[in-house]
Amino acid sequence: MSGEDGSGGDGVAIPEAGDGGGDGGAEGADGGGGGRTWWSGRSRLFKVAGIALSCALVASVAGAAWVYWHLNHNIKSVDIDSALGDNRPARAVTTPTGPESATPLPSGALNILVLGSDSRSGKRNKALGGGSSEGARSDTAMIIHVDEGRSEATVVSIPRDTLVTRPSCPLASGGSTAQAYGVMFNSAYSLGGPVCAVKTVETLTDVRMDHYIEIDFAGFADLVDALGGVTVTTDDDISDEDSHLELEAGTHHLDGADALALARTRHGIGDGSDLGRIGLQQKLVKGLLDQVSTSNLLTNPARLYSVADALTGSLTTDTGLNSLTELMSLGQSLKSLTSTYTETVTMPVVPAPSDPNRVVAEEPAAGKLWESLK
Repeated sequence: MSGEDGSGGDGVAIPEAGDGGGDGGAEGADGGGGGRTWWSGRSRLFKVAGIALSCALVASVAGAAWVYWHLNHNIKSVDIDSALGDNRPARAVTTPTGPESATPLPSGALNILVLGSDSRSGKRNKALGGGSSEGARSDTAMIIHVDEGRSEATVVSIPRDTLVTRPSCPLASGGSTAQAYGVMFNSAYSLGGPVCAVKTVETLTDVRMDHYIEIDFAGFADLVDALGGVTVTTDDDISDEDSHLELEAGTHHLDGADALALARTRHGIGDGSDLGRIGLQQKLVKGLLDQVSTSNLLTNPARLYSVADALTGSLTTDTGLNSLTELMSLGQSLKSLTSTYTETVTMPVVPAPSDPNRVVAEEPAAGKLWESLK
C-alpha cells in the first residue's frame, strides 16, 4: 500500500482522514473519478471470502466422503449367517433397551470369534512370517464374550493344538466337507475358511458366535504401530529362533513387528507348547486395550485415521460388521471396556490320550466355561 495516494494496492479507495467524507462519498456514489468506494470494495472482499469458504467446505466434505469410502471399501466380509442357516445355537437373550435410554448404542451381550490368520498372501505377510499363498491357517483363536452393558469382558483362548470334532461345513465352491473326529482345531479354517471355523467353534462350545473378525499378520503389526506401540510385561526371558524375538524378562514397549513376534512366540518359553504362547497373546490383548484407552484418538485425527486405515485394511468380518458404520457402532459401545474389567482365560484342556503333543477339552470344566458365555 502506498502512503501517498491513500488507496489500497487492489484499487480500493480509502477516504482521507478529516475530509468530512461529504464530497468524496457523493463522488463515489455516482461513479465520479472512476474509483470504487470502500463499501463496494469491502463487498467484493466478502464475496471472495464467501466463495473461498464455500470451496473449502466442499473440499472438506469431499475429503470426508473419500475417507469414509476408502475405509469402508477396505473391509472384506463373509456372509456366515447365510452359509450356516438356522442350524446353530440360539442367540443370547438380552434385556431390551427402553425408549428412555439416552443412548442408541447397542448394549446387549456379545460373543465374537476373533482369529489371527497367517493367510493373506503378499510380500509383507511373508516377511512377517505369514503362510504361503497356497494355504491359510488360524494362528490364534479367541472368543471375546462381552457382558450385557458392555463394560466387562472375558477373552477365552482356544489352543490351536486342540483335537476336536470338525462338523460338515458348506464350501463357497459348492458342496460341503465331511465330518471328522479327533482333528486339529485350526484345520477347520484351513479347510473351510471362516464359515467352517465358526461352525467348529459353535459345535465345540454350543455357544452362538454373534460376529466374526479375522486379522492378518501385517494388519496386526500395522495396527500396533498406528497406536504408537504396546506395552507388555514378560515374566521370563524370551529367546525364540522361529519368531526371531529376544527379550529379557521385564516391561517392554514394543513396535508392531516385535508385538507380532511376541504373539507368535512359542518355542522360546515354557515347554514350547501352544499354551505358553497363549499367555503372551493374552498380555498383548490387555496391553492393546490400555494403549487404546490412553491414545486420545478422538483428539488426534491423523492418528485416528492411521489406526482406522490399518484396522479396516486388514480385517475380514461377517456381514454384520462389514461397514464402517457398524464397526464404529461396535467400537463406541465398547468405549467403557478396559483391561481392568477384562478377564483372560484359556479353555481347560488335558493332554490328548492319542497324542501327548495335542490337547482335548477338559470336562466338566470346559462345559461350565461355555455355559457362562450364554
